[in-house]
Amino acid sequence: MENIHPIFDKTLQRLDKQQLLNQKSIVIWMVGLSGSGKSTIAKALENELHQLGFLTQLLDGDNLRTGINNNLTFSEADRLENIRRAAEVAKIFLNAGIVTICSFISPTNQIRDLAKKIIGESDFFEVYINAPFEVCENRDVKGLYKKARAGEIKGFTGLDSPFEAPQNPSLELKTDINSLQQCTDYLAEAVLDKVRL
Repeated sequence: MENIHPIFDKTLQRLDKQQLLNQKSIVIWMVGLSGSGKSTIAKALENELHQLGFLTQLLDGDNLRTGINNNLTFSEADRLENIRRAAEVAKIFLNAGIVTICSFISPTNQIRDLAKKIIGESDFFEVYINAPFEVCENRDVKGLYKKARAGEIKGFTGLDSPFEAPQNPSLELKTDINSLQQCTDYLAEAVLDKVRL
């Protein structure tokens, strides 16, 4: 580290970029089981904010695993590294003044605490996309539950790998009770005051 000389304090700052974009940046970190509706709600929220004139960036777990995180497995250590990298990327967008929507299973308190520490607690808006395991398995939008039950996927979150529900999320959306539009409306209402300059 002795040969590394960061220039963070010499570059344009977040406030400069927020003023240019006429918005405040925030990281909306969506947490939940596979099939709970994270990506669907994230896409709907991004579209709604875009229509309202906000610049956004959506970071989705599957998308990042095809690029920046394509060398990672689903081991405990690699899951932690997956989220560490995702949080660092989210922080870059945050500092660029962009409303950043993140969609990651983020199964444990340790993983979420790491993301929150990297991003900063005041900029970390945690949204628990809550749907019971049985509902997610019934949806099985990617066919993963079927593979996990057949033993083709080991360490599947909620089945043979733990999922710790957030205890104090900024917002909880129950997708087994509420429609996509209701969830998107609740979320948009919750974040609009946080992103308006």
